[in-house]
Amino acid sequence: MAQQVQGVVAPGRNESVRVETIVVPDPGPGEAVVKIQACGVCHTDLHYKQGGINDDFPFLLGHEAAGVVESVGAGVTDVAPGDFVVLNWRAVCGTCRACLRGRPWYCFATHNAQQRMTLLDGTALSPALGIGAFAEKTLVAAGQCTKVDPAVAPEVAGLLGCGVMAGIGAAINTGNVGRGDTVAVIGCGGVGDAAVVGARLAGAARIIAVDIDDRKLAKAREMGATDTVNSRSTDAVEAIRELTGGFGADVVIEAVGRPETYRQAFYARDLAGTVVLVGVPTPEMKLELPLLDVFGRGGSLKSSWYGDCLPSRDFPMLIDLHQQGRIDLGAFVTETIGLGDVEKAFARMHEGDVLRSVVIL
Repeated sequence: MAQQVQGVVAPGRNESVRVETIVVPDPGPGEAVVKIQACGVCHTDLHYKQGGINDDFPFLLGHEAAGVVESVGAGVTDVAPGDFVVLNWRAVCGTCRACLRGRPWYCFATHNAQQRMTLLDGTALSPALGIGAFAEKTLVAAGQCTKVDPAVAPEVAGLLGCGVMAGIGAAINTGNVGRGDTVAVIGCGGVGDAAVVGARLAGAARIIAVDIDDRKLAKAREMGATDTVNSRSTDAVEAIRELTGGFGADVVIEAVGRPETYRQAFYARDLAGTVVLVGVPTPEMKLELPLLDVFGRGGSLKSSWYGDCLPSRDFPMLIDLHQQGRIDLGAFVTETIGLGDVEKAFARMHEGDVLRSVVIL
């Protein structure tokens, strides 16, 4: 039967979030109910709260989560009650043209739960990225559950559900960073620092972190950046070129999502280099570049959606690397908080005080 649990709801555009009682139905065919143990506070949740994604309020926020499967619906075979899982927002279908061509990380028909969670009065909730994990329990498509080693702490594992995977994947999957490459990362929040970690993991020889906040640059060095550039006081393009022998970086990862920083990335790459856009722009943003420069500089201009990851492949791999001590996913956790602290966490994130606040349930 349906359960009543506590969850964080964004009632309307730019309104403060609040903890509400929500109704979670029993899982239907292909669905699962997951008891949430930890969920990171991601900038995408703030976009939902501000109405930057769509106006389908009220939203049940939270999507960067780990927990334990409580129950599953008919036809579910990949996960079972008791499994420790990281939730992902790209449950691949297996049958679209991308999946059939062996490129499931580009799946064009990812799916979510068919049933809706509701408020007590029956108002349907829109779960952020099809997950809605700022809640004691949530209903998802079973394919959104990726089993990982239960020995890892939930607050660490959950970060793979969005920001950390997006950044690492931007480097190793989308950017194809190779041994000896030079890499620049513009924007050193959680996603940018994860891109630094990914570039180091891939064997980059030089990793240049760019930001306007010296606190973030110091953290990027801790994560593996070899050089830092404060672009508030220094021309980022010229600094990157100077640090790369005058050529520019082989791969530039833009983790801000603004036209100004994208232009920096475009001109800071070497000839035939790669630009990876992993920062999320807003709908009104426009980019203007001389077409001759696009042609003449060659190389690749890519966008990275969820780090072009395949959760069933990448989540367990990164958990293994963390347990081996080859990457420190725990370094992304700045603080742990309760459900009632999400609004404060948004403010701290906006001020650049945290990499990740993580809700513990």
